[in-house]
Amino acid sequence: MKSSHLSVFSRLSSRVTVPVAALTLAGLAATGCAPSTSDNSSDKDEKSGKLRVWLFQEVNNAPKKKVIDEAVAGFEKEHDGTEVEVAYIPIDTRAQKIKAAFNDPKSAPDVIEYGNTDTAGYVKDGGLLDISKEFGAWGDSTNIDPTAKYTLTIGGKVYGAPLFVGVRALYYRTDVFKDLGLEPPTTQDELIATAKKIRSQRSDLYGLAVGGAYTYGAMPFIWANGGDLAGEKGKFGSNEYEAAIDSANAQKGVKAYTSLFGNDNCPAAKCAQWGGNDTIEAFASGKAGMAIGGDFSRQAIEAGKVKGKYKVVPLPGVKKGDIAPAFAGGNNVGVLKSTTHRTLAVDLLQTLSGKQTQRKLYDAMGFLPTFTDVRGDVAQKDPFLKPFVKTLNDSAKFVPASPGWAAIDAQLVLPTMFQEIVSGRKNVETATKDAAKKMDEAFQQ
Repeated sequence: MKSSHLSVFSRLSSRVTVPVAALTLAGLAATGCAPSTSDNSSDKDEKSGKLRVWLFQEVNNAPKKKVIDEAVAGFEKEHDGTEVEVAYIPIDTRAQKIKAAFNDPKSAPDVIEYGNTDTAGYVKDGGLLDISKEFGAWGDSTNIDPTAKYTLTIGGKVYGAPLFVGVRALYYRTDVFKDLGLEPPTTQDELIATAKKIRSQRSDLYGLAVGGAYTYGAMPFIWANGGDLAGEKGKFGSNEYEAAIDSANAQKGVKAYTSLFGNDNCPAAKCAQWGGNDTIEAFASGKAGMAIGGDFSRQAIEAGKVKGKYKVVPLPGVKKGDIAPAFAGGNNVGVLKSTTHRTLAVDLLQTLSGKQTQRKLYDAMGFLPTFTDVRGDVAQKDPFLKPFVKTLNDSAKFVPASPGWAAIDAQLVLPTMFQEIVSGRKNVETATKDAAKKMDEAFQQ
């Protein structure tokens, strides 16, 4: 979420963007660097007593707290002799706090909220409980979308339940498009050409706001061209990866994205340092014709100068009619290995992440549900969501489910690669090969 990632996401919205910061540099760096924990697994399964829960503190936490309080009250009513204590922890220091909990069962909660890219690292650290059996027996789990389930699955085992998901699509200025006689682009080539046409006819605007540090905005270009960040070694689910960013198809995507940095769209001198927050701020302030933003960017854009002057469509793929795959961010809820209330903790997890709670969290906070049926219902009531839901249903993807991803993100491997290219310091081939080498080193740690 920052000009690393932490700040990039945290200022976008008081809704989904703050927890999506669980994908960010400050927390990931701490997660990736901390020492491994000892085995603090508990063999107790007490059927009553106090359960402690740690959830993320939102910028505006009151609506979230209200929903959680209602869910907890219902849980306590159904489980006699049980008390649930919920604490809301700061995003910025969550990694250190959760790591300390892994090492000190006496102070640890039973249930935690965590960023979905943190799963692999927390499993490696020995902090999360394998709940594969309970997840499989949970009737609601059949409606959880496959990408959300993938973010929970390490080595074929399930370590939690998804709480919400966020994905990106293409925001565009309806007034600018009307004035210039433009239609929403339907292919990646059209997108690039449209961006440059806007810039050529409206020199006061960036055609498509892009950022050299906006990794999650660049990923769709790589994926749409058939490339990938990394590939699994061995059978699917091995969670052992090797870099693929230097493959021919990935390089096509990198070239497409970096072609947007220049005086004919978004000058490198300005845009090379931008992260996702900067691109949304440019669009919201009326300085860009298009931007790649999330469903969670809505509040920030509505608060800007372009309110009522924009629409959203899925980010186009290479071929007409294709949707560029987008990163499925979001948060999960898990049970700690050290819990002495396994059965109750899993029941509470299912209450906090269940359909009823997710529906209420959407109404209160705008958090997009991970259940396909619930998400379909809310999209029917709010047409704004349809491009995001279509993207999630058709082409959402995730980063490598490896503890090494935390180090890759913390070391800014991909932003550095993009910036080296747009600055002219390295060509695409050299920059991607150098990035791949750094990624492989991280995967092997």
